[in-house]
Amino acid sequence: MAKTADVVYNLIEPTVRALGITLWDVRFVKEGASYYLRVYIDKEGGVGIDDCVAVSHAIDPIIDEADPIDKQYYLEVCSPGIDRELTRDEHFSAAEGERITVKLFSAVDGKKELTGTLKNSENGLTLVTGQGEITLTRSQISKAYIKSED
Repeated sequence: MAKTADVVYNLIEPTVRALGITLWDVRFVKEGASYYLRVYIDKEGGVGIDDCVAVSHAIDPIIDEADPIDKQYYLEVCSPGIDRELTRDEHFSAAEGERITVKLFSAVDGKKELTGTLKNSENGLTLVTGQGEITLTRSQISKAYIKSED
């Protein structure tokens, strides 16, 4: 069975794209007693509050009509932020040449976190670090995100 976030992503992506905005990710999470459907959007030049409002108004009726969520939830539309998490293949492809940080499930060469330039994202990830190149499989990575400048 498809995850709720994936179902919603596929439902709303054409509408978000038609607004000239990129659908970065969708997450359905429980925090405390409440559920949140978080829709992350992006566009060239950055996302503003007007973009979030426009997307929210455009996708709300689509989600209501399809009714893919059987729980009460809050809809939030927001930017993925500066240190945006990389979760989809297209995120990794777009981040090639960027500095990223990856957190690993198990240590590699004694480290559970690596930062480097993403050289390649096909067949795993190849990072160029201060210690040289390292290739990781996606299954080794618990979290990856673009590293903002320190």
